[in-house]
Amino acid sequence: MIQAGEAITMSRPIDYDAPRRPAVEVEDDSLGELKARGAAPQSAKVDLDEAEAAENFELPGADLSGEELTVAVVPVQPDEFRCARCFLVHHRSQLATQPDGREACQECF
Repeated sequence: MIQAGEAITMSRPIDYDAPRRPAVEVEDDSLGELKARGAAPQSAKVDLDEAEAAENFELPGADLSGEELTVAVVPVQPDEFRCARCFLVHHRSQLATQPDGREACQECF
């Protein structure tokens, strides 16, 4: 509990976006240094890796008719079943048979 006349000390706010410096340097900051650092022009550096990645990024709806996809199709295994409602293949531990006899997963049942 705070007594009358007792001073309340608050810690300085932390700018998590600012470049990190050792704790020794942080303690030695004076008001003048902080004002000078805040007024200094900041460079607008562009990360070249991000720019290169953006060039290779394809937007949704792009024409992919010339692309060929190869996927190995594995048939349903003996310990799996296809749900009659969501049509996904599940392990037999997820089986919940519907009253009409169709196989359904527990999520759809």
